[in-house]
Amino acid sequence: MQDGPARCNRLAITRPSPRSRHAIDHLVDPPREPVHARVAERDGRLVGLVHFLYHRSTTLVGPTCYLQDLFTLDSERGKGVGRALIEAVYDAARQQRAERVYWQTHETNHTAMRLYDTVAEKTGFAIHRKVLPR
Repeated sequence: MQDGPARCNRLAITRPSPRSRHAIDHLVDPPREPVHARVAERDGRLVGLVHFLYHRSTTLVGPTCYLQDLFTLDSERGKGVGRALIEAVYDAARQQRAERVYWQTHETNHTAMRLYDTVAEKTGFAIHRKVLPR
């Protein structure tokens, strides 16, 4: 695991899509938007990453941490990479005095759910959303 925020200033991307460029901009320009990242490496090779951010809550005193994205290489799944990245988010959230870490995943993502069921509690809440036209 890398200590501190991920350093992405020299990240090489071939023909980034507008969505990718937007995500990278948020990571390398912290004053613009405080999105945090941690990476997992094995033998000098990037094998996983996680993005998270903090927001206020109307029901908690401290900040809430939203784990926005967790990814591990297919070849690394089941080897503790995802668990280590989640634990890194928990550690960062504790340092920020966050009172909760939460995330969402699709109900059909059984691989992820096996891990998530061991590191957090399922809340039973359903997510509702409406995509707004531009």
